[in-house]
Amino acid sequence: MPKPRNRLKGCGKRLRQSCTDAETLLWGQLRDRQVEGGKFRRQEEIEEYVVDFLSYEKKVAIELDGGQHAIKVGHDRSKDKCLRANGYLVLRFWDNDVFNNLAGVLEVIRLHCL
Repeated sequence: MPKPRNRLKGCGKRLRQSCTDAETLLWGQLRDRQVEGGKFRRQEEIEEYVVDFLSYEKKVAIELDGGQHAIKVGHDRSKDKCLRANGYLVLRFWDNDVFNNLAGVLEVIRLHCL
C-alpha cells in the first residue's frame, strides 16, 4: 500500500518564493539571528500548517495577518491551538503593524525571545 502523501510537501518553498511585502520587511529584521540570537525560519511546516516565521530554539511562532484573516478566524484559531500544543508561543501581527510600527513589532518579538 503506498504511503499517504504530505499535502504540504514543498508548500513552504513555494510560499518563500512568493512572500508578501510585510513578510519581506519583517524577514529582513529576523534573519541571521538579529533578534536575541534566535534563529528564525520562514514558511515552516508544523503538522498540517505552514507558519510565517518560526524559531525552534526560542519556541516562538510569528504569524502576519492581512485582510484575508478577518474571514479565516476559525482556521487561525485551529492553527494557534496546534502550535501551542507543540509548545510554541504564537505572536500575531497585522501587516499594517509591520508597515507602520516595525520597531514596536520587533520589540514585542524581542521581549518574547529573551
